[in-house]
Amino acid sequence: MDLILIPGFWLDGDSWSCVTAPLERAGHRVHVLTLPGLESRDADRRGITLQHHVDAVVATVDRCAEKVVLVGHSGGGAIAYAVADARPDRVARVVYVDSAPLPDGRPINDDLPVVDGEIPLPDWSEFTEGDLRDLDEAGREAFRAQALPQPTGVAYDKQVLRDERRHDVPATVVCCQFSSDVVRGWLAEGHPMAAELARIREVDLIDLPTGHWPQFTKPTELADAVLRAVERDRLRG
Repeated sequence: MDLILIPGFWLDGDSWSCVTAPLERAGHRVHVLTLPGLESRDADRRGITLQHHVDAVVATVDRCAEKVVLVGHSGGGAIAYAVADARPDRVARVVYVDSAPLPDGRPINDDLPVVDGEIPLPDWSEFTEGDLRDLDEAGREAFRAQALPQPTGVAYDKQVLRDERRHDVPATVVCCQFSSDVVRGWLAEGHPMAAELARIREVDLIDLPTGHWPQFTKPTELADAVLRAVERDRLRG
């Protein structure tokens, strides 16, 4: 199966480097994306919108001969959901890695501070202990060395969704900071954090206790979680 890996904020395709090998050994075709404006520190990020990122993923979906599985980390989950909206008949499943589907009309995160027209990786003090769980000092240094400024439009633009068939696309949530029990509680209570997830007809939850960047802190376990999600679709046929 074709697996399309969508990075979260401040990251390029190399952020998946410790996850891709197990997926490929399992026989999958893995497409690791670097989205517009994240090509380098010197890339021109002016004018890059959320729609540009969605369109880049849609173009990859359209190049694949068969249905695909989208794997979106953090803000990449919102992009994956918009792609499922744009191509509901081409997406077999969306895997949300410490993420969730973003409702229509909502930005991914318009609270992030803009510096010189772009959004640099904030100081670690801006993140919670849950975010940084298992990310030791060496890991933080490596992450910051790799991090790229995020295009402002991608964070601040509002999500645009048009096709209700996106709710028919199965979802798997890899639960990192918040356990599957917490997410089930949100779903049962109608919590705003899970409002859009509740509209999806088939939802699986997989626990992966760690911080917000499991591709760095628990890459083998993250690959296993993705493979478990994909196996559901293979058995379905």
